[in-house]
Amino acid sequence: MTVVPPPAATAPSRLIVTGARGQVGREILRLAPGAHAFGHRELDITDPIAVRAVLEPGDTVLNCAAYTAVDQAESDPEAAFACNETGPAVLAAACARAGARLIHLSTDYVFPGTHDHPYDTTDPTGPATVYGRSKLAGEQAVLSLTTQAHVVRTAWVYAATGSDFVTTMLRLERERDTIEVVDDQLGSPTYAADLAAALLELVGRPDAPRLLHATNAGQASWFELARAVFAGAGADPARVHPCDSTAFPRPARRPAYSVLSNQSWVVSGLTPLRDWRVALGDALSNRSG
Repeated sequence: MTVVPPPAATAPSRLIVTGARGQVGREILRLAPGAHAFGHRELDITDPIAVRAVLEPGDTVLNCAAYTAVDQAESDPEAAFACNETGPAVLAAACARAGARLIHLSTDYVFPGTHDHPYDTTDPTGPATVYGRSKLAGEQAVLSLTTQAHVVRTAWVYAATGSDFVTTMLRLERERDTIEVVDDQLGSPTYAADLAAALLELVGRPDAPRLLHATNAGQASWFELARAVFAGAGADPARVHPCDSTAFPRPARRPAYSVLSNQSWVVSGLTPLRDWRVALGDALSNRSG
């Protein structure tokens, strides 16, 4: 595999972050405090007039806004498509008009989840949920409406704050003697801080491919991730017991396999994200520190 060395970085005149109150948006702002931040209360990304009003030529927009209620999307597809398709389409059209660049965050759910090896950017999509279909529609809108755009797919993002999976496991470790966690879904656990740093590196690389995957390296089941959280917290990982997905039926079917290949990222000369276990260790240390 040939790795292309990065050219000299180019800095945008301004960095705009939409979805700035979410896991990844908050980490981007921590690393780039000078960025212009917009949560959904400050900017409705489905409103073309409002979006055009905040953009200037040369801006780079990092779109982290998304409807992520995977189960709720099954009964409220209109809301999912509004945020995940219409919003990115409005941003892309406004960026094209203003001469701005767009980096749009997407998901492993655009794939059917039936692979037995990591999904590359060239693999066929085939989402099995409303959420996945809405995110794929957003990708397609972004790439068709502006040439100055990148779509970055990621997976299993956590920040070890709020109510994400890692924080939930830490809470359950305190509350229960044992827990059951599904062991028949495989993915790429990704620390929001690492993903934010990767996206900021991409800001300086307008020559990078338009479609990329960015996750922490390696793969795990939710069961393996939960055990690693327990171990990292100094608890006995044997208190976490495996089960299959039938034990936790959900309205939206989760992909059985959604590991993403980082080949597109590495070949582009962008810095590979570190192994998920190392990243998790830092996440837990930063939380306790």
